[in-house]
Amino acid sequence: MARSKAVWGIDLGQSALKALRCRLGDDADSIVADAFDYIEYPKILSQPEANPEELIAEAIKTFLSRNSVRGDRVAISVSGQSGLARFIKLPPVESKKIPDIVKYEAKQQIPFGLEDVVWDYQQMAGGSVEEGFALETEVGLFAMKREQVFRALAPFTEAGIEVDYVQLAPLALYNFVAFDQMPDLPPPEDYDPENPPGSVVVLSVGTDTTDLVITNGFRVWQRNVPLGGNHFTRALTKELKLTFASAEHQKRNVAQAGEGGKAVFQAMRSVFNDLLNQVQMSLKYYGDIDRRTKVVRVLALGNTLKLPGLQRYLQQNLGMDVARLEKFRTLGGSEVVDASAFKDNILTFATCYGLALQGLRDTKIRTNLLPPEIAQERMIRNKKPWALAAAAVLLLGFTLSALGHWRAWGSAKMNGYFQAAVDEAKSTATTAQRYSSEFGESKGAYETTIGIGERLTHSSDGRTEWLRTMKAINAAVPRDPKSADLPLDRIAEREELQITQIECAEVTGLEAWFGGVQRFRPLPPPRAKPEPGAEGEEVAPEEAPSEEGTEGEEFALPPGVEAPSGAGWVFQIRGYHYHNSGNPDNEGAQYVRKTLLTNLAEMKLQLPGEEKELSMAERGIMFPVLINPGTIVETTLDVNEGAPPGHAANVPAKVRRYDFLVQFMWKPKQAEGEEAQGEAEF
Repeated sequence: MARSKAVWGIDLGQSALKALRCRLGDDADSIVADAFDYIEYPKILSQPEANPEELIAEAIKTFLSRNSVRGDRVAISVSGQSGLARFIKLPPVESKKIPDIVKYEAKQQIPFGLEDVVWDYQQMAGGSVEEGFALETEVGLFAMKREQVFRALAPFTEAGIEVDYVQLAPLALYNFVAFDQMPDLPPPEDYDPENPPGSVVVLSVGTDTTDLVITNGFRVWQRNVPLGGNHFTRALTKELKLTFASAEHQKRNVAQAGEGGKAVFQAMRSVFNDLLNQVQMSLKYYGDIDRRTKVVRVLALGNTLKLPGLQRYLQQNLGMDVARLEKFRTLGGSEVVDASAFKDNILTFATCYGLALQGLRDTKIRTNLLPPEIAQERMIRNKKPWALAAAAVLLLGFTLSALGHWRAWGSAKMNGYFQAAVDEAKSTATTAQRYSSEFGESKGAYETTIGIGERLTHSSDGRTEWLRTMKAINAAVPRDPKSADLPLDRIAEREELQITQIECAEVTGLEAWFGGVQRFRPLPPPRAKPEPGAEGEEVAPEEAPSEEGTEGEEFALPPGVEAPSGAGWVFQIRGYHYHNSGNPDNEGAQYVRKTLLTNLAEMKLQLPGEEKELSMAERGIMFPVLINPGTIVETTLDVNEGAPPGHAANVPAKVRRYDFLVQFMWKPKQAEGEEAQGEAEF
């Protein structure tokens, strides 16, 4: 269903439901009202015995029985104390980055997680943009807890009314005042923040609270004062000992009370004073934060202003003109504006008018606290009929197109010589596919055979390198020929290591391995030979590596030696020894370092088939390291071969044993002077 151009502004107050239906007039500055309603609740919502949900539901039901909202947009208000309003001055920033800055500010200003609130913002009039940068920019940030928004929407949802706008009541009043009560405002581009227009103070006295709004038409400040018409009634119940209903009746009819009215006014004097003090404090506070403000008048709203003497009391004590709203300057529609019920309650319809204005035109504040998921769901739902119609049109088009193609196909379908040609083409394609598959299989078998042959006929250099490397490792392991002659009680004197396992693995990134073992302080490879000194000048000896070997001390590479990288092999040697006589410099890990690690780092040897001695580094063996040095442990040996006289065989004896794990890297290198026939010597 097409939506009309009318908007309902609905204000659910504490004492009554107010609604105003408006549409655009013939000119840009006029609005036409064509319906309204004012439904007073049987009880004020804040009365102890009142049930707000039932009273509001009944009022909405009555409203729908008198009016139709079908096809119209609906805007509702929520009290200012339910939401948060902040006005933030932004630093000079690129215009396109304003949304990001505002989101950051929202996280700072809103005392809840952004997922728990509905929030919106608007860039206020004024400021300027130079070379893409926004200067003197002020942003209004407005938020409300998500649960409170849904609570405000609940009675409308239950009544089947779809709400399009949710706005804070003070901001709706701001839209109303700026459009209807300030006709001489300059255009936004002419606004001068250093010399702003005169300000209007809107004092909307409600049932329980008072909305105080100060605006010059371009900037707005609002405060919720916790005083309203009910406070006058409660003062009467306390001072005159009346029931709430009787006190409310006395308050509304005080003008007809005659001499008895003096007691009523006397009882309410404290509330008069409290309201005046709150207004004066608010005006003083705002004057302190914006010293350029010039208040020109006060506009009083709300049916509480019907209380005799209240308007005059405020005017005398504030020292400025306090005027009650008598009519809407820009609102037409005689059926509404001339109706007695509308005139009697015109002081309460300003919020409704401000809400309707936001739905009809470009108002000063255009933010909307309607949850975005609701707006998105409605947008999708509204587009469904159009999508269905588009799908139907496409389906019809496809059907017509298919019929056309079917007729073309029918005129040249496969029969006669056409079918024979197609069958022959399919047969040829099948044969070609079979030949291609057979060729692929034959090629794969050929490549497999070639690979086997290459491995069988490949040079034996690789095997030679492995044999040489194993011989070099074997030469680096210390041996003690006299160990067999030493009895078990002198096993700590054996100058030998027992090797239990040698294994290796190919790695693609030696730098990762080296980075992992640096903390164990590997012995360095042979240092580059120092440059010879001047004649008569001694060359400083190389500093020996530290024997600490503790984890956590990173090893520094000597000059001229680069850390390993690329592909290679990592060898790992496991073993143990009993050479642990109590000398801390020559037992446990230190003995492994002085023997096996030193040999792997510094030993030179000449193997069969080689023309000269080669160092371990020249053979590709570098960076030997003792991994995770442990401690010497005591253990028991059960076999005592070669025991001395008087020492019984097979008697358990306690010995000190040290287990070790050594790693080094290896990159195969062709030995100098190697000849193919040298391989035979292995």
